[in-house]
Amino acid sequence: MEPGKEGGLAHAGAGAMSGQAARRYCGREFSAAELDHIGQLLMVRPVLGRVALSRRICQDFRWLNPLGQPKEMSCRVALLRMEKDGLIALPPPLTSGGHGQRRFKLSAASDPQAPVQASVRALEPLVFQRVEKGPLSSLWNELIQRYHYLGYRPLSGAQMRYLVRSTDGRLLAALGFGASAWQVKPRDQHIGWDHQQRVGGLHRIVNNARFLILPWVRCPGLASRILSAVPKPLRTDWTWRYGYEPVLLESFVEVPHFSGISYRAAAWIRLGETQGRGKLEKTNQQVAPLKEIWIYPLHPRFRQLLCAAP
Repeated sequence: MEPGKEGGLAHAGAGAMSGQAARRYCGREFSAAELDHIGQLLMVRPVLGRVALSRRICQDFRWLNPLGQPKEMSCRVALLRMEKDGLIALPPPLTSGGHGQRRFKLSAASDPQAPVQASVRALEPLVFQRVEKGPLSSLWNELIQRYHYLGYRPLSGAQMRYLVRSTDGRLLAALGFGASAWQVKPRDQHIGWDHQQRVGGLHRIVNNARFLILPWVRCPGLASRILSAVPKPLRTDWTWRYGYEPVLLESFVEVPHFSGISYRAAAWIRLGETQGRGKLEKTNQQVAPLKEIWIYPLHPRFRQLLCAAP
């Protein structure tokens, strides 16, 4: 029997990987041989579930974080993007709560609440509630899906999510932090690193991927206050979860629909704008909205730390 076939049937989409050129997903370049290997794994019978598949790929490719742990979430996001690009057809998720984009059955937990109209001082000290698995995770996902213009999608790589509450427990905002962009010319020029240094240090940059002030909250200056206050708990929580401290935050603000005034007021630094090329566009054409690039140093020597040998 030919490899990868049982009863004359191969997994739909697995053969599409054969002969592919190298592709980059989630900050990692997959060689043609590795893409073919993924195609072979999709032919295994019984079919590997998505979790088992991502775990096996991390093991086979030694795709690990700085603590030596498999980067399973990044792998799952990469597989979803491969499927979106038509390279593979993943097996259906084993549960309705898979990690891809999904339709939400919104619950009363994310319904609009009583209006919050107060000064920032009246709401402080702000409480940054770390989101773990369970009801808080479901609530965060619902809020982002329901009220954020980009909707919910899984964050890439290492990540941290927060719900922000007032000192008396009222829900005000939601934030999500994930893996940084692989290559951003103004950011990389600002840091001054080369390709190898970027490969070794990129994990120490964290991307502010989602920031939502809930629509029933009317509090001038709250957004900038949150952006200036979140670095402290984020550094602590990131080190607790992943064993290393990030040294730089980044964020991308879509223009002209949104203003970066809150980031500026929180002492973030504007570096310029993206070219709108997207992650995989190769013809120098704008295919995505332009976005302002903002960074926030978490360490005074962030350049030296990011450029240092791993």
